[in-house]
Amino acid sequence: MTKILRFLALPPTLAGLLPAATWQIDTAHSSAQFAVRHLMVSTVRGEFGGVKGKAEYDPGNLANAKLDVTIDVASVNTREPKRDAHLKSADFFDVANFPLMEFHSKKFERAGQGKLRIAGALTIRGVTREATIDVEGPSAELKEAGGRRRIGAAGSLKISRKDFGMTWNRVLEAGGVSVSDEVAITLDVELLSGGQ
Repeated sequence: MTKILRFLALPPTLAGLLPAATWQIDTAHSSAQFAVRHLMVSTVRGEFGGVKGKAEYDPGNLANAKLDVTIDVASVNTREPKRDAHLKSADFFDVANFPLMEFHSKKFERAGQGKLRIAGALTIRGVTREATIDVEGPSAELKEAGGRRRIGAAGSLKISRKDFGMTWNRVLEAGGVSVSDEVAITLDVELLSGGQ
């Protein structure tokens, strides 16, 4: 999955004086997407709509930055009901026993102009692995009536589904397998802070 987060950028002289802002993910305007190779000839894409969480971010003090995200796995949608049902089964996400996917950050660092790298723990199907999200941003902050602030966010990473216990596959007669092991993940979110 791929994740890119965009945060408010402040001049260093101001950033160091301000407390870390807390941003809530706006679930109605956020989603996570994934892409896998199918039969080794095409790419199948899907998304999760139930994205929740929050971030704490002070551009002048990345040591205190935090990101916590949870995703409702049952919200998976590939536009094919039979495939979605299979993904929810014990062959893949096992939604009945593991309804949530989670990411909890451990370290933020700059990765070039307008880029961040977030290292943390990713949990899927009850298995937790170290993962690093490549982040682009920040976006400009949008100030709304009532004092509320809004920013955009997006990020990216790739994982091995076998690392998380999703080993189902089918070997093809012509060679290769039905579904690739590598999964690309992206997260597109809007975050809200302050106001009424």
